[in-house]
Amino acid sequence: RSEMKVKVLSRNASDYVRETSQDIHKIKRNLDPKLHPFEKAREYTRALNAVKLERLFAKPFVGALSGHVDGVYCMAKHPLNLTTIISGSGDGELRIWNLSEQTTTWKISGHKGIVKGVCCSPTKSNFYYSCGTDKTVKIWNPNELNDEPINTFIGKSAFSAIDHHRSDLIFATSGSQVDIWDENRSNPIKSFTWGADTIHAVKFNQIESSILGSCGTDRSIALYDLRMNSPLAKLILQMKTNAISWNPMEAFNFTAANEDHNCYTFDMRKMDCSLNVLKGHVSAVLDLDYSPTGEEIVTGAYDRTLRIFHSRKGHSRDIYHTKRMQRIFCVKYSMDSKYLLSGSDDGNVRLWKANASEKIGPKDYRERAHLEYAEKLKDRYKNLPEIKRISRHRPIPKAIKNAQSTKLIMLQSQRRKEENLRRHSKKDSVPYKAERKKKFLIVPISEISIVAFLQIII
Repeated sequence: RSEMKVKVLSRNASDYVRETSQDIHKIKRNLDPKLHPFEKAREYTRALNAVKLERLFAKPFVGALSGHVDGVYCMAKHPLNLTTIISGSGDGELRIWNLSEQTTTWKISGHKGIVKGVCCSPTKSNFYYSCGTDKTVKIWNPNELNDEPINTFIGKSAFSAIDHHRSDLIFATSGSQVDIWDENRSNPIKSFTWGADTIHAVKFNQIESSILGSCGTDRSIALYDLRMNSPLAKLILQMKTNAISWNPMEAFNFTAANEDHNCYTFDMRKMDCSLNVLKGHVSAVLDLDYSPTGEEIVTGAYDRTLRIFHSRKGHSRDIYHTKRMQRIFCVKYSMDSKYLLSGSDDGNVRLWKANASEKIGPKDYRERAHLEYAEKLKDRYKNLPEIKRISRHRPIPKAIKNAQSTKLIMLQSQRRKEENLRRHSKKDSVPYKAERKKKFLIVPISEISIVAFLQIII
């Protein structure tokens, strides 16, 4: 009799069954492009839908912390507690906020004038520092039963800013000069002045912690080293610098917020040229802050908007604004890089998402995988015209748009004037100059009279 062959389907269970419930699912895929002729078209459609949904769900505003009756002029985040910040207002009031509950946990009328600076102690979790125009620096502990400060330091003139050393029990204040204070002594242990009548910002480096920078009314940025008891460098810009912020991951880099609507990033080792120029604002930039990762910078300006920049790119990736928000005097990144804080002239501290379309709350692993896949698709097709147009679109207030148009006309006129001058001048007599080198003047220490411009009191 004849033999007959029968073909049957057979599967090995180990090829598709997980050994435990925690193992990854085994997925069989043939990635041969011949089998997927419409892969690019499908991916492009998915990327287009993803970028449209991103703009649809872009609602960055989380909440407003109301309570101050005057403008919020200074703010500080707690280095050890993620949900705690302290703010100071124009009527001398200090408030400590719980961000998760959006409530005030402690308040006091601490100063007789405007509170110009606040900071938190990185070594003592319950200690807060404030300074104001009433010529006093006060240390507060909210856990104390009475409302009196733990210690009060009296200065010779009004204070404009304060910042604490990262590890030592010393802090710096600015006013008519830069003063270095020890918490256990009533008088400054060191004082620096270098040309400026008033110094309105001072900031410690978080990595090279004995270095600090300051900004003065003479349009200068000065750097000091506490170990050498001498200044390191001085840089003069065309317009006044309002604030300075050190990169928390790159020890030598800092960014300055300027009155000419731009922010300038410098390397303190070679300041004859800026590393980057951040453009976009149409009014003076009043404050800025780095994210804890050092990858992004948030800026607040007189034009009532916040902008978020990548630290190595020149234009903002996002702009935040509301109808009620007024001039922004202080901005901060949260310690987890997920939220932004802004204090404005209308007396509110506002809480924003760092990524406007990011979902708040837990995500299932399938949802997380879907979002990661959408991000990869958007990154892959980001240069295609339609996706680029949608991802860059932002609703901007009419006043900002009009100011941008006016500013563009002014810049074009200035370029046209330079070109006309170059065309009707001798060859190479009017050289081209890079944007990053246009507005700076380095002042060497050797050219300055130490007796006239530098006083160091130990």
